[in-house]
Amino acid sequence: MVLRHFLRSAAAVTLLVVLYYLVPLDHPPGAWAALALAAGLSLFLALVVHQVRAIARSPYPRLRALEALVTAVPLLLLLFAAAYVLIEHGHHGSFSEALSRTDALYFTVTVFATVGFGDIVPLSKSARVVTTVQMLFDVVALGLLAKSILGAAEAGVRRRSGQDTGEPGPTGDGAAES
Repeated sequence: MVLRHFLRSAAAVTLLVVLYYLVPLDHPPGAWAALALAAGLSLFLALVVHQVRAIARSPYPRLRALEALVTAVPLLLLLFAAAYVLIEHGHHGSFSEALSRTDALYFTVTVFATVGFGDIVPLSKSARVVTTVQMLFDVVALGLLAKSILGAAEAGVRRRSGQDTGEPGPTGDGAAES
């Protein structure tokens, strides 16, 4: 069961990364790019809501919660990396150096991790706005993601152990569940 969840997570992350490198992002950004980022973030939130529901119903809620975290965080990072690629392609000089897709992903991870090495810096207003949005979204999303996913996992464990209904569940006290 653990292997199945691991393989599904690895496949999802691999697919997201492959799509990031294959999707054409060489169009100049405009209103559609902002809408695409907003749609992507909405999709991310919808995915989280779906995952929370699935975790609570899952026979292995903790494994499902781990799977949700492993897939949600890369999706969030890749959405912002794609936005940075679009900004750089549309307005060269938006960052302190030209960004390839790998550079944009690297910058996104340094912002996400709050490391901020300073080797890549947003220079244009649009790059700074998107970076600020990412910083705020990362903090809020991580807090909500952790709270909702962990809460759903605990609700799933309680459901499985019969604590919600007062009847014994399939695993007894839930202590053996991963």
